[in-house]
Amino acid sequence: MTRPRVDPIQRELFRHAVAALVDEMAVALVRTARSTNLKNSMDLSAALCDPAGRLIAQGLTLPLHLGSVPDAMRAFLARFGGELREGDVYVLNDPYAGGTHLPDLYVAQPVFLRRRLLGHVVTIAHHTDVGGKTAGGNGCDATELYQEGLCLPPVRLMRGGQPVEHVWRLIERNVRVPGQVLGDLRAQLAAGHVGARGLLALADTHGPRRLADLASAVLDYAEARARLAIRDIPDGVYRFTDYLDDDGIDPGPIPIQVELRVRGERLAVDFAGSSPQVRGAINCAQSFTKSAAYACVRCVLPPDIPNNEGYARPIQVTAPAGTIVNPRPPAAVAARGLTGFRIANAVLGALAQAAPDRVPAAEAGGDTGVSLAGYDANGDPFVLLEFLFASWGGRPFADGVDGASSVVVNFSNNPVEVIEAELPIAIDRYQFVPDSGGDGQYRGGLAIKRHYRLLAERAALQLRSDRRTRGPYGLQGGQPGATSRNTLVRNGRRIELAGKTTTTMRRGDVFEHQTAGAGGWGPPAKRSEDARRKDREAGKVSRP
Repeated sequence: MTRPRVDPIQRELFRHAVAALVDEMAVALVRTARSTNLKNSMDLSAALCDPAGRLIAQGLTLPLHLGSVPDAMRAFLARFGGELREGDVYVLNDPYAGGTHLPDLYVAQPVFLRRRLLGHVVTIAHHTDVGGKTAGGNGCDATELYQEGLCLPPVRLMRGGQPVEHVWRLIERNVRVPGQVLGDLRAQLAAGHVGARGLLALADTHGPRRLADLASAVLDYAEARARLAIRDIPDGVYRFTDYLDDDGIDPGPIPIQVELRVRGERLAVDFAGSSPQVRGAINCAQSFTKSAAYACVRCVLPPDIPNNEGYARPIQVTAPAGTIVNPRPPAAVAARGLTGFRIANAVLGALAQAAPDRVPAAEAGGDTGVSLAGYDANGDPFVLLEFLFASWGGRPFADGVDGASSVVVNFSNNPVEVIEAELPIAIDRYQFVPDSGGDGQYRGGLAIKRHYRLLAERAALQLRSDRRTRGPYGLQGGQPGATSRNTLVRNGRRIELAGKTTTTMRRGDVFEHQTAGAGGWGPPAKRSEDARRKDREAGKVSRP
């Protein structure tokens, strides 16, 4: 059936309207959230889907979530598609049924106008805790999904606008900090309410039938623009391999291998040759692998292409079953974020061969996940969950950006003052590390160090980090960045910690973490003397 013609001006107005709508959802979620990971770090996403579950728009938050929303919607619709009702809300976190790992709760709400389904509003939020053996839900030492916490297949959270009490009670009883978790879950409902109100307003403006035509038009437009942009990338086969140090249980290194094939207006990303799935919890569910690949390709496409499912249509992602990038259940996946960032590093390494003028050197290794959990002086549980980012790699035209999150996420800084006000933890040091960025014509960004001093009697420290044995790569002759370091200081004694570890901290102990530095771009001999002088004056380097 031929689709009705949509005027380009109407299409542009509509795509900006839905982009503003999902951004409003994200802001509502941030402003009503309870946990520091949502209200400060903004580890969340908001999206709008059409009645078939196609992603029409995604908010200003995490690009890494983009490719996972359609998979989650397929899971929701497979379970509830024949019985969607106004006022119903659904939730899931099963990484083998639409999710990516257990801490990420996907909440979807169908929106109706006079019993006609207009679409779905969706939020994703990384919750502070989901139970399991490790507080925070990111432990590397689980060996199967069942150890990682509460696993929810698609279930109803709300029915006809009323809470499904047994589901809420089930979640409440299985997490360490129910006030934060249920508070953040209600924040997701609030964001969904904002999205539903906005979608109804759009339907009132355009009418339901025209709304559907406009949604299809923005998808087709994104696809057409993506195909044109891919056509500008030289045809060829581009290969790159990057490595994780280990999985926290067995020794590494663990290869992430990618082959990028560009032919005409199509682009294939093939992960054949990547490591078999591992025992530790750094396996990466297929939906998250696809998300990482889509986000990286998006980085080299024109910035004004709409962020919706359409631009991914000419991109094929293949991840062999039984590998670290597409594990078979019940493989553990709690710390899959670390592998997701290394997937991004590998894909960008291949893209740097295809588009050398658009891709920076490796960032500072992705993120470090830190969880500190215990009980305060009143016997109340506390959980600190945060993710540390450092800097970007040197770019083809400028130095790397210091103190910036990964190019495939939009995380924010978790303020020291908030942590110290809300938790029995002191942050003794938070600073850049001189001489840590890879040398090059354009220097890589600096590492950061952050020191945590425990004020409670005892707490469990869970660490998810990498790049201890192999620094982030440089490009075009640039040098790699410095490697990361982990140290526990107890009574003046310094104890070196592995990159992935779970241990106990006692009152007065200090955990010192230093991220990796980012890689440099271009031969160091081409760096100008003026740039080196400014580096020394700013304290970014100490050597001549």
